[in-house]
Amino acid sequence: MTKRRSVIIGTGSYLPQTVLSNDDLAARLDTSDAWIVERTGICSRHVAAPGEFTSDLGAEAARRALAAAGCTPADIDLIVVATATPDQTFPAVATVIQHKLGMTHGAAFDVAAVCSGFLYALTVADALLASGGYGRALVIGAETMTRLLDWDDRTTAVLFGDGAGAVVLEAQMQPGSAADRGVLASRLHSDGRYNDLLHVDGGPSSTGTTGHLRMKGREVFRHAVVNLASVMGEVLEAAGLTAADVTWLVPHQANLRILEATARKLNLPADRVVITVDRHANTSAASVPLALDAAVRDGRIQPGDLVLLEAMGGGFTWGAAAVRW
Repeated sequence: MTKRRSVIIGTGSYLPQTVLSNDDLAARLDTSDAWIVERTGICSRHVAAPGEFTSDLGAEAARRALAAAGCTPADIDLIVVATATPDQTFPAVATVIQHKLGMTHGAAFDVAAVCSGFLYALTVADALLASGGYGRALVIGAETMTRLLDWDDRTTAVLFGDGAGAVVLEAQMQPGSAADRGVLASRLHSDGRYNDLLHVDGGPSSTGTTGHLRMKGREVFRHAVVNLASVMGEVLEAAGLTAADVTWLVPHQANLRILEATARKLNLPADRVVITVDRHANTSAASVPLALDAAVRDGRIQPGDLVLLEAMGGGFTWGAAAVRW
């Protein structure tokens, strides 16, 4: 029986021009390049310029994804943006990007699931394409996380950066097997009990301010490894596949130790894990599509490959998706 699948036909990404190295941070914080690399694997991060907004980053990533897909904005009828750092409280960043792309048609909205945001956005867009109501979608993860940082807090200031990534999804009829192209399965979870372990201490309704990012790193690490291993198993089972079928793991780029521990849970060799955290740090909802675009453009991901995407973020939220290239 044939099945309507959401096939990724193009990827794109964008990183701001300004690069902040570990040595730059060491000049203002009690830290060092060796300390940061040993604990996180991060060497540098990108910082949006003054006047450069989340929508600017997302729009540029979207343009590059459209070019890779051979599409124009006129071919898109849905935009879903994952972000925790919108330009404004409202309207949605998605509608701002829609305007910057010159679109006056279709639907555009945001989802907020922090670092898991891209997985949430991908799953929502996949469901809408599967419904038959839409033909092509832009799914974007875009963040300016550095604007939430307390630059005097070395436990968080060294971890985050700005960036955006995007994919173009196209609804295509496929045979209806695990060999199909496109999104084969996805699973999402959340548990609000852990709010205080990773959160921002402000907001329009509570403090009337943006607030700063706060995190208890050890506790987040412990939950991340367990939750991600569990949800990846769920997704593979739902797709009728096993870890042995995975060609590439494209994880949320939060911390090299988490990436390595998660890969070990799947018994995946290190050379099958796409790692870009060293170059751009944790870009929250942007990190999975940034890593995905890097692996597509350098030729690692090839047609027929099974790509497993995963992420966990504040909330807690977490999710995974199995995608056949």
